[in-house]
Amino acid sequence: MAHFNFEKLISEVTKLDGPLQYGQKSRYERKAIEASLKIQKGSDSGTGLSPRSKSSDNSGKTPKGLSQSKTPGKYGKMPLQKGKTPVKTPSKQSGPDRFIPSRSSQDIDVSHYAIMKEIGENEENDPDCSPSKAPYQNQLNSVLNKGDDPQEIKILSFNNKCPAATGHDNRMKVLYSYNKTTLPKSSTRNIPQQPDRILDAPELLDDYYLNLLDWSTSNILAVALGTAIYLWNATTCTIQQLLNMQSENDYVTGLSWTPEGGILAVGTNSGAVQLWDTEAEKLLRVMTGHAARVGALSWNSHIVSSGSRSGAIHHHDVRVPDHHVGSLVGHTQEICGLTWSPDGRRLASGGNDNVVNVWDTTLALEGVAPIQIFTHHLAAVKALAWCPWNPVILASGGGTADRHIRLWNISNGACVNAIDTNSQVCSILWSTDHKEMISGHGYSQNQLTIWKYPQMNRIAELTGHEARVLSLTMSPCGTTVASAAADETIRLWKCFVNDKEKVKKTTQSKSVKETFSLPSSIR
Repeated sequence: MAHFNFEKLISEVTKLDGPLQYGQKSRYERKAIEASLKIQKGSDSGTGLSPRSKSSDNSGKTPKGLSQSKTPGKYGKMPLQKGKTPVKTPSKQSGPDRFIPSRSSQDIDVSHYAIMKEIGENEENDPDCSPSKAPYQNQLNSVLNKGDDPQEIKILSFNNKCPAATGHDNRMKVLYSYNKTTLPKSSTRNIPQQPDRILDAPELLDDYYLNLLDWSTSNILAVALGTAIYLWNATTCTIQQLLNMQSENDYVTGLSWTPEGGILAVGTNSGAVQLWDTEAEKLLRVMTGHAARVGALSWNSHIVSSGSRSGAIHHHDVRVPDHHVGSLVGHTQEICGLTWSPDGRRLASGGNDNVVNVWDTTLALEGVAPIQIFTHHLAAVKALAWCPWNPVILASGGGTADRHIRLWNISNGACVNAIDTNSQVCSILWSTDHKEMISGHGYSQNQLTIWKYPQMNRIAELTGHEARVLSLTMSPCGTTVASAAADETIRLWKCFVNDKEKVKKTTQSKSVKETFSLPSSIR
């Protein structure tokens, strides 16, 4: 029969939908049973009536037998039995089976202090106290026993401020010491998106390798249109024709003003270099020596360097009758880019062989090898420009197959930066007043892009040309850029104007956008 009782007990325990009949009783039930057992033992061993029964008999109000007196209280209601003490049972709303009084954290600290103080006194009087616990007890007593009032003796105190850190300097406190934050002034300037003027340039040759536009220091813009050269005075807005080639097979391939202005070097298709006095409209001299057309020219004081389609570079000293003073042979194809550094110490050349060469001044006239050779470009290099405030930085731009602008450090030959412009790079100019540069592009967007140096971020894009931009040149004041494109127009962009006084002067002396046409008979 025992195993049946065991199975019944297991099934009763595993039930979840009914009360346990064979499980352990609750605490208050066990207390009631123990109390009833004690009372029964006391009644069996003692003699006479209990004080309660005696009082009930003397009152005469309570009849013998069961009574239904109710004892309201905290623990609910329970009927009384004769000869037994009332048993307290929790009500349904009492919740847990035992009462937990609420004690504040302060009472706990006080109790902890009293206990630890008593333990400390006992261990001091106890000779068998463990020596390992003695330092801990002494330190604990020194922390706790700081006053006579136990309410104030605590390890943690939330009413007092924490002590200031010593030997620590908070560098960020300056950021939070000001009531108002002052924002830095915006460095973004207003760049007009439309050209200031548009000049009509009929018969402008659509040839990537030629340089047909230049602006003099006397504020005169020279442009080659077919076999003729026209001068536009930006101050008076007047136009004059300088020359017209006598042979139909000969045409202008390159232009370059002297640094002082007034003298214009002209490269021709026949391989000659002509010097013209623009004020007197007079041809000064013709310097020959090239076997093919001269598409690139650059001045360095009294020496003019010319680049030919044969790949040779000649230096001409305009002061002496024997003008040819040196030659440079470093390119295998046509020279389309040629520029001297602002300090006159180095000459940079770019060719159709995708090579950029840098020549030293002291060695250039002797015909030695270049000091730097850059072969990173994948197309012809026409766009070359020296940084005006850092003479060791050179910018170069590649053609359609390359489309990159690269910045070179000439001192160590390193490529400082390379940017993919997504368009053919035809020309590059540095700004003299801003840490910026502007580039003219061809296929496929035909735009002008302004870059922020040295991050080379795009600041603005100037659009308006309907064909590729062939050449760029800057005004002597450094505020206006002229772009000549294959759509036979020259557009003037005031993209580097920053001085408000200059803007007022130009607006007062000139009217807003005007269109000037060169003589229609040239078309």
